[in-house]
Amino acid sequence: MSEVTRAEVCVVACAEAFRGDGEIVANPIGLLPMLGGQVARASFEPDLVLKDDEALLVANQLRVGVADAPKVVEGWIPYRTMLEVAWSGRRHVMMGATQIDRYGNQNIAAIGPLGAPKVQLLGFRGAPGNTINHATSYFVGNHSPRVFVERVDVATGIGYDRAAQLGDAGRFHRIPRVVSNLGVFDFETPEHTMRLQTLHPGVTVDDVVTATGFELAVPDDVGETRLPSDEELRLIRDVLDPEARRDREVEA
Repeated sequence: MSEVTRAEVCVVACAEAFRGDGEIVANPIGLLPMLGGQVARASFEPDLVLKDDEALLVANQLRVGVADAPKVVEGWIPYRTMLEVAWSGRRHVMMGATQIDRYGNQNIAAIGPLGAPKVQLLGFRGAPGNTINHATSYFVGNHSPRVFVERVDVATGIGYDRAAQLGDAGRFHRIPRVVSNLGVFDFETPEHTMRLQTLHPGVTVDDVVTATGFELAVPDDVGETRLPSDEELRLIRDVLDPEARRDREVEA
C-alpha cells in the first residue's frame, strides 16, 4: 500500500468512535464520518446499523458520490421512526462543528450574538435532541482557534457543563470522541473538559495547543492515532472512495 494520508488516518479515527457500540443506529454525518462508519461496520462492529442519505437501512458498502449505487436494503426508517430511535438512546451520531469548546458545547447555528448574528449557519438542526438523548461525537477537518474556542457563540449541541446543570435530565449525555485533522480528543478528566487522546502521525503537542483556543488537558504520555490496516485501506481506496474525495475534506 502507498503512504497513508492524513484523511485516511481521520477516517479510521472516526471509525474508532463507534467501537463497542454494538447493534445501534450509527448516524455519521459528512464524508469522513460516513466513511468511518462503513469502515467500522466492515472491520470490527458488524452489528452496526447504517442508513443511506434518505430513509433506508443498508447492509452493503456504498461508494461515495454514486447516487444509483446498488443497495442491499435491511429496512425502512422514515423520519418519525428515526426520532423514536434517537429518543430511546439507540443511536450514535457523529456531527460537524463550526465551533466547539472545552466542555464539548457545539455550534452550527450562527457566529456572533444569536439575536443579530454576523454569519448565519445551518441552524440548530437535530443537535439539542442528539446531545440530550444519545452519544454524539464530532469531526472537524480544520483544527484552528476559530473552531476550538473558549466559548461557543451559540450552543446547539450541549456540552458536559450544560448537561450537569440539567441534573437527571442530562443523564444520557455523552461525547465519546472528537476527531480533528490533528488528533483525537475525549473528555476523560475530572471536570469533563477536552483532553488530547492521540496525535495523528507527524503532528506534535505544540501543533495542537497552538491551534486550540482554550487550555487543553494534555497527558504526560500522548499516544499516536492508529494507522488503517491493509484491509481498511483497500476498503477506503478501492470500494468506498476510489476518487479520493476524502483528501479534499482535511487540512494536512
